[in-house]
Amino acid sequence: MSDFFQNGVITTLQNVGNRSLESIEEELLHFSKRRNMVLLLPALYSEFETPAMQTIIDELKNVKYLYKIILGLDCATEEQFLEVKKRMSILECSVEVLWNDAPNMKKIYKELIDEGFPGLDTPGKGRNVWTMIGYGLTDQDNYAFALHDCDIVNYSRALVARLFYPIVHPGLDFEFNKGYYSRVTNKLHGRVTRLFYTPLIKALKITFGSNHYLEYMQNFRYALSGEFAFIRSLGRGIAISPTWGLEVSTLSEVYNNTSSRRICQTEIMKTYEHKHQDLGSKSEGDGIYKMANDIAKTLFRILAQEGVVFSEASFKTLLASYYQQSRIEISKYSALSKINALEYNRQNEISVVEAFEEAIKEAAAEFCEDPMGVASLSPWITVRSVLPGFSDRFRAMVKEESK
Repeated sequence: MSDFFQNGVITTLQNVGNRSLESIEEELLHFSKRRNMVLLLPALYSEFETPAMQTIIDELKNVKYLYKIILGLDCATEEQFLEVKKRMSILECSVEVLWNDAPNMKKIYKELIDEGFPGLDTPGKGRNVWTMIGYGLTDQDNYAFALHDCDIVNYSRALVARLFYPIVHPGLDFEFNKGYYSRVTNKLHGRVTRLFYTPLIKALKITFGSNHYLEYMQNFRYALSGEFAFIRSLGRGIAISPTWGLEVSTLSEVYNNTSSRRICQTEIMKTYEHKHQDLGSKSEGDGIYKMANDIAKTLFRILAQEGVVFSEASFKTLLASYYQQSRIEISKYSALSKINALEYNRQNEISVVEAFEEAIKEAAAEFCEDPMGVASLSPWITVRSVLPGFSDRFRAMVKEESK
């Protein structure tokens, strides 16, 4: 039976038919006459040294409906910036490369920091995404934006088409589209989603009671995916987290800025393969341990803003509940692996969950010490209200850097 099931608060757009990519792209080309589509690509220079990035460029050469591509480039020298510009110039649409290490970009960040805007002294994907959105908003002709990572090994341009379609189709009324997919090869991947995020959301509901926000967050099939699309008016009001809580905070911002009826999630690929993060640990301070820690603190902060009261006792209850829910998830994935003859190491899964338990404990302690945590990057509408002429200067400085 085709997976057409709709059992949540947002619309799920599964890939249930045999519609060709060419048919979707033909419609998108027609829509592009009235609604300009911009693809945002957050990239490290090191990703241009991988086969994945070359595959992405080769696929994008065949996309005809894009108005523009904005590529945010981190950790690059001037020579590398020029190399990236040259490699991206073969694409049919206009490509603008934001060199985040450029002298003019440093001036832009300094001006905003001097005005009191937080988080801009910390490089990373969050700041990169925020910068690209802000730059995209300086062009009044841009209608819709889609974003995906640049380390996708099995990339297909269908991903972009399926991200844009629900939010640019004039017969639909969606403002935000979250991409989802399967993370399976010869074994199950997506450890943070499977073994941390999902059981944690369930444990939060058990501990503090269900509410609309937790129902909403639980409804996403891949809440931690880096692929999403949104229309211009929504993008103006979204704050971006500079931490690993980027995806969770973005979904939360969307929750606060539009109706759930205008949010959808779309199956953009059958399966998704990219680089895999190491587990990491508290002492190492990186890997998916760090990711889990940041996500937990983001969820705690947002729930506190929703009126949930945390205490030492409630965190102990949450940990006990997470312990139970994570073991239930392990049993489910063990069964799923057996029926599909996938590789599955139950002890490894338990070790991962034990690391996540430590991440939750650390996150709880850090939240109690500082409930506000790392400040999000301000919505661009706030920047414009404080600095009315900033967008024009921003655009001019980027253009100057690109000459």
